[in-house]
Amino acid sequence: MRNLSLLQRFKCVDLSFPGSPQCFTIRSETGTVLVASELAITEFDPRTEEVHKEVSLTAEDYLPEDGSGVVVAIQDLPDQESVCVATGSGDVILYNLSTSQLECVGSVESGLTGMTWSPDQELVTLTTGQETIIMMTKDFEPITEVEINQDDFGEDKFITVGWGKKETQFHGSEGKQAAQRKAAEVQPALPWDDRKPRITWRGDGQFFAVSVVCPQTGARKVRIWNRECVLQATSEVVNGLGQPLCWKPSGSLITSTQRHPNKHSVVFMEKNGLLHGDFTLPFGKEQVKVKELLWNSDSTVLAVWMEDLKPGENDHPNTYIQLWTVGNYHWYLKQSVHFGSEPLRAPACVCWDPEKPLRLHLLTRGWASYTYDWGWSTERSHGTDCHDNANVAVIDGDKILVTTFRQCVIPPPMCAFELQLPVPVNLVTFRSQAQRTNELAALTADGHIYVYGQGGGVENGGVPGVSGFKVISAPLVLRKTYRVTMDQEEPLTLRLLLWLNDNLFLAVAHGRYLTRLLKLTPSDSQDLKDTLEIRSDVPVDGFVISLCHSLRNGTVALQLDDGQIRKVHMDSSELSLTEWKDSTGNTINLPRPCVQTALCTLSGEEHLIGLTERSHLYIGDSLVASNISSFVVYDDFLLLTTHSHMCHCLNLSTLSIKGLQSALSSDANQNDETVRKVERGSRIVSVVPQDTRLILQMPRGNLETIHHQALVLAQLRKWLDSLRFKDAFECMRKLRINLNLIYDHNPTVFLANIEMFLKKIDSINYINLFLTELKEEDTTTTMYPCPSHSVSSSASGKGGKKVDIICDALRSTMETLDPQKYCLCILTSHVRKTTPELEIALQKVHELRVNPPSGSSSVSAEEALKYLLFLVNVNELYEHSLGTYDFDLVLMVAEKSQKDPKEYLPFLNMLKTLEPNYQRYTIDKHLKRYRKALHHLSECGEEHFTELLNLVKDQRLYSDALELYSSNSEQYKTLSVAYAEHLVEQQQAEQAGLLLWRCGENARALQAFVSCTSWRNALAVATHIPLPPEQLTLLARDLAEKLLEARRHTQAALCLEQYAKDCEEAISALIQGAAWEEALRLIYLYNRQDIIETDLKSALLDAHSNQTSFLESQKALFIRHKNRLTVVRELKAKARLELFDEDGPDCADAELYSEASSVMTGSHLGSKYSRSNSRISSRSSKNRRKAEGKKQSLKEGSPFEDIALLNTLTQIIIIVDKMREEVHSLLKALVLFQFDRAASSLQRDYGELLQLVETALPEIWTDNLQQGQTPLTGPNSTANSIMASFQQQRPAVPQNDTEALTAPKMRIAVKWKLSILK
Repeated sequence: MRNLSLLQRFKCVDLSFPGSPQCFTIRSETGTVLVASELAITEFDPRTEEVHKEVSLTAEDYLPEDGSGVVVAIQDLPDQESVCVATGSGDVILYNLSTSQLECVGSVESGLTGMTWSPDQELVTLTTGQETIIMMTKDFEPITEVEINQDDFGEDKFITVGWGKKETQFHGSEGKQAAQRKAAEVQPALPWDDRKPRITWRGDGQFFAVSVVCPQTGARKVRIWNRECVLQATSEVVNGLGQPLCWKPSGSLITSTQRHPNKHSVVFMEKNGLLHGDFTLPFGKEQVKVKELLWNSDSTVLAVWMEDLKPGENDHPNTYIQLWTVGNYHWYLKQSVHFGSEPLRAPACVCWDPEKPLRLHLLTRGWASYTYDWGWSTERSHGTDCHDNANVAVIDGDKILVTTFRQCVIPPPMCAFELQLPVPVNLVTFRSQAQRTNELAALTADGHIYVYGQGGGVENGGVPGVSGFKVISAPLVLRKTYRVTMDQEEPLTLRLLLWLNDNLFLAVAHGRYLTRLLKLTPSDSQDLKDTLEIRSDVPVDGFVISLCHSLRNGTVALQLDDGQIRKVHMDSSELSLTEWKDSTGNTINLPRPCVQTALCTLSGEEHLIGLTERSHLYIGDSLVASNISSFVVYDDFLLLTTHSHMCHCLNLSTLSIKGLQSALSSDANQNDETVRKVERGSRIVSVVPQDTRLILQMPRGNLETIHHQALVLAQLRKWLDSLRFKDAFECMRKLRINLNLIYDHNPTVFLANIEMFLKKIDSINYINLFLTELKEEDTTTTMYPCPSHSVSSSASGKGGKKVDIICDALRSTMETLDPQKYCLCILTSHVRKTTPELEIALQKVHELRVNPPSGSSSVSAEEALKYLLFLVNVNELYEHSLGTYDFDLVLMVAEKSQKDPKEYLPFLNMLKTLEPNYQRYTIDKHLKRYRKALHHLSECGEEHFTELLNLVKDQRLYSDALELYSSNSEQYKTLSVAYAEHLVEQQQAEQAGLLLWRCGENARALQAFVSCTSWRNALAVATHIPLPPEQLTLLARDLAEKLLEARRHTQAALCLEQYAKDCEEAISALIQGAAWEEALRLIYLYNRQDIIETDLKSALLDAHSNQTSFLESQKALFIRHKNRLTVVRELKAKARLELFDEDGPDCADAELYSEASSVMTGSHLGSKYSRSNSRISSRSSKNRRKAEGKKQSLKEGSPFEDIALLNTLTQIIIIVDKMREEVHSLLKALVLFQFDRAASSLQRDYGELLQLVETALPEIWTDNLQQGQTPLTGPNSTANSIMASFQQQRPAVPQNDTEALTAPKMRIAVKWKLSILK
């Protein structure tokens, strides 16, 4: 749905060259034009009119001086830096552009009628006056010469398979008469045919076609030849076949013309010579003849050069050039250029530029050169409100095809309505005024402006005279036809039209060296009221190629052909232009000229955005992306498609230019709402304002409507902010957007407007759908995040769960408004809560059954129950109904389920016979609600206590059961005993003893306390019973023995001293436990100094000996492990260096040699891959226990030896540090009994060990091991410093082993030394 718009036109009118132009060619390297006349060859620049070269063809007698010579063809040869010219007299001349030398490379006596070079310029074909084809190489060496007119069909002749005679074959819809129909008579060539042969090559250079008049029949035929000049096929008989011939560069079709009895058509042939489609030219029966057909280089535009058959006003025919395009198998006339009947203005030569596909070169008979640059554009309305219908206008000759995408999406070539004009249309523009953007103006080929507006139809969109029909999209109505008061003798004088309001047009007119910006308004004179007068004429220094207007800000900007941007000021009656500047005052220009431009606001500043023909997107002077195929600016969004088949929708209000660049830098890492995939080759047609639809056109021409998620969410947020809940809900439901967004977008606003929400939705089904989709997730932070959205708050911010808050709020509002109408919704709100309130929902259903509501909108109990069964599993609902103890409700649910009555009726009948409390107990036990069952069973009387006790034991409900009885009851005692037995089984005998003691079971309590060595409670219970002295003594000795086994010597001594009355055994227990001071206290308390000599001193010396040997072993072990750790670290550092030198720091295996991963032993490092596998296996859950054991292995060379060494050293340090109190107590006892030498040696040995440990701590746990360092890189780093930083990196260890990397803390504040010792 694109149009061809004229970007710029270069004109040269003062060319004074000899002779008259006969043919020309374009030099692609320089952009100059080479023209051949009957006298000379001239090269000139069409932009500057500068003549580069001129050489005479008559000086060396190549052509006669009287001007009767003919140049049949001219071709630029870039590889040879030459131009090849063929003359009608038979000479082939090579003009060297470097040396300006002419050379005749060949001559044909019979003369030449045509010359064509292959696209690769390796071959040249010449047609001679004897109707032969000569094929030569690029060096003009002859290859072959063949006759043009041959009787043979060619190598691709159709094969007859012999399926009977023509009379017996099936002829389809033509019927049997087709078999008897005689072959049509061959008609001679058209009267105006010049009878010259035409040659055209296929784009790949493998075939060429020749159109020539057959000497036998006088009719034109087309023959197709291959590259070796072997005939391939001959066209079928085509009466009225015209002289033009052009092979589509893409290779699919050969184009020519055909004159029918009632029309004139452009026809297409296949390579086999058969016709394949056509389209009709918009002229009368015998009005025009087609002189040439010209395809542009990318096969998108077909130029048709025509001339009237009958002379005009001055006895000269009118001349036309039409540009046709195809889409969805329909041919559109996009541009019609009328040159009038003036002979000198008629084109003499026309051709497309070989490099730029949409540049057309034209040379008139009066030596005026025109160069037209066209560009693709989509003419769409620019409104952003809901009044805009998203119109798109497509030019098709003298018709404008308008599609209103807000009402309907109609694939081209169809449309919503057509606007018929009297002459072909060259330009369409929509009105750029708020709420009037549906109106359009059309500039026609005769220079008039037709204005179309809305209205004038039948009221309310009805169809006149027809009832029951309604017009969805009313056609526009012609309001005015304006004529512009300026010279428009030349075609396409006006272009780039902007319609700003009722009385203001902006247009660009061509000048000779520059363009003019015109301000057009209707004339004030009544006689000239249909005339647009030029109110302001501003010359622009350069060629204006685009003009755009911002509806939001009212800014008008224009772009010159070198990318410069100018801002148009219309404050006064005269127009003025200024440079485009940014907020800092810097001048901004586009680096490249852009074929499509638009104004946008980015981060509060207005920018011009442009797309070049090379797919580069610029915002100001910044390149944003280089793979953009189309874009459109809508409101705050920039929508664009890329050549990687993605569609981006970016919010300009939240992005900077750098943000846009990063967002468009890669499609692969875009997973958010701003990007989505589209079909290959998709282009943006339009966006429906205040809607979610984006219209795309595929390469073949059909349309697709997509709802881009960014557009959808932006529109939904607008609707929710304006409380348009129904529009938002229906859109979300249709496009499958999570309905939680209605609440999550702004919870406070939603809860404050619940009544409005219910009234606007006004659908029970919609409200139920909303309730059933609720979930605790905040969709504004997970599914649909919006960076600029700061209103949304957490659903739990109001002190509860989100689903519960919404259900309660909706239910309370619905019960207030109309509980009967919203009955099903109220049930849904109960069921959808975090903890479903099924009992309440069932109770409401039961109330409906007991008290049926009256009213047309009310819901019956059966309907409510049926709906409830839809929400909840029937078995679950049955059980909940049973839990209400309401048998009517149970029966009602059971009847609606698929249950067999034999399953539930006997059970219900049995329940009805039971006492109420026991009945409820039975139901609760059936539903496994054991606490409720226990409560009901406790109310059934003492006869059921045995059953209650069994229930308590089975379900372990001891605590709940004790709460049901008073503490002085017999049941309480029985339950306590049972609870105590359970606690004993659970190895909690002390708690069992407490329960037994408080309920009076002292003997069993004593037994429980003794079993768990709770000696204080046991002795207290024994005293409370009370036990006889002998038994108490035995009990104390028994407890003391258990305490000694548990190494609780002080507590055992207390039992022996106070309850067994055995001081000697108590002192012995204290000496055994190294409680020296307490032992001395008892010795002197009971006057047993003899024990000092017999037991105490020897025990002191033994303790000294044991401590000394233990300290020596710990010291040796510490030194050995510390030294080994140093060796391991050196080996790993060496291994890392070797790996760094071999593979570099980025080697994937470098981490395997970290300080905490694997160890290298000696000179053999082992395999990298075996270490990698060991790392993987250590993470495996199956081998985790085995891997943990390996980490603690001190075996030399094990993968985690350094970690194991660190763990072992930590344990040694902790053990040695804990000996401070024990050593201190022993030192005091040794000094007391004058063992000074032994005490001094022990103090010295222990002090040295502590000093050794404290000194080694910084060596073992280095700073970089504890803090972790990253490699030091940067401009100030050297090779050595970077290498050192790599070597000192913190090892990568599992998280469970990080404690080994932290040095243990020593209790330096604990005083243990005796100052009286040396």
